[in-house]
Amino acid sequence: MTGTNSFSVSGYGPERAGWTKIFARDSLTRRLDWPILLAATALSLMGSLLVYSATRNRTEINQGDPYFFLIRHLMNLGIGMALMIATVWLGHRALRNAVPILYGLSVLLALVVLTPLGATINGQRNWLVIGGFSLQPAEFLKVSIILGMAMMLAARVDAGDKPHPDHRTVFQSLCLATVPILILLLMPDLGSVLAMVAIILGVLLASGSSNRWVFGLLLTGVIGCVAIWQLHILDEYQINRFAAFANPDLDPAGVGYNTNQARIAIGSGGLTGAGLFHGSQTTGQFVPEQQTDFVFTVAGEELGFLGAGLIIFLLGVLLWRACRIARDSTELYGTIVAAGIVAWFAFQSFENIGMTLGIMPVTGLPLPFVSYGGSSMFAVWVAVGLLQSIKVQRPMSA
Repeated sequence: MTGTNSFSVSGYGPERAGWTKIFARDSLTRRLDWPILLAATALSLMGSLLVYSATRNRTEINQGDPYFFLIRHLMNLGIGMALMIATVWLGHRALRNAVPILYGLSVLLALVVLTPLGATINGQRNWLVIGGFSLQPAEFLKVSIILGMAMMLAARVDAGDKPHPDHRTVFQSLCLATVPILILLLMPDLGSVLAMVAIILGVLLASGSSNRWVFGLLLTGVIGCVAIWQLHILDEYQINRFAAFANPDLDPAGVGYNTNQARIAIGSGGLTGAGLFHGSQTTGQFVPEQQTDFVFTVAGEELGFLGAGLIIFLLGVLLWRACRIARDSTELYGTIVAAGIVAWFAFQSFENIGMTLGIMPVTGLPLPFVSYGGSSMFAVWVAVGLLQSIKVQRPMSA
């Protein structure tokens, strides 16, 4: 179809898809993965209610406006959805050509954090504050790592030159991932580093690389953790968090306070919870950073096991559908990108929920789609756009 109002979806057949074919039988909208889209939207909307509940009475941070964080969370959601639409529109194959630029920009932003332009928020110097808006470059590095490694690992395989990535290609892709990890260690942002390692493992497993690289990476990770501890790279508050995780009774009024209050909040919710906006721990502001890192405690206390279970269920639906997209992709590049996103979402969800339950150390990683934060919301919705693009651009016969 031709015309001034037509648009093309990269890789979506030889013809151009016009506006009049949006709802056709084989149209773009019908080929979207709606379970992923609905699950991500439901999680984001649930997050808006939980963020509102956690912040409506906190006048010291909401500037006297109970809707301050709610409005901004919904604005972040709107921008995130717009980024998702733009990502689907451009297509993951078109973005493949822009990976070097995207990677360079994300690394540059992370480097700026290490300069006097960087800002410290909640004890972590991993932010940029520009004109009143805060930005966390580490979130965009996750997307860049996935795209960059996928581009390198799949280049010769998708071209038909190799059945799987050779050792040289794997080594080069790991070098690509090492640069942002070193930058994050200098901040230091240990939570994002752990998420990066999970992403790298997922990418290597999906690429068909030799298992020796996977085992070597795990061994390197163990050695790296020991070296970080011995060289005192971590800040004191991060060391205290691990100490509190190892021994929850070490300092219940100090370093162990967050985790103890989080477990009290979740445990008090029971099966159905105290009711939205009626949680005593939440209303009493006993749990710090409840709109960001500890937002799951609001669900546990006010919505109970059923409400918290619904969040886990929706995350499970999203991961299940993403795994199917990775499996069904007809090109290695799409498989690796989808698998990297699965590893990212799975690890970050497990870590965030686990730290509120006391089974994982506190690292400051947000709960995807649910926690308050623009950078995280933008990044996860771009990831949803990548998943949708891989699904949409698969040939109908696949």
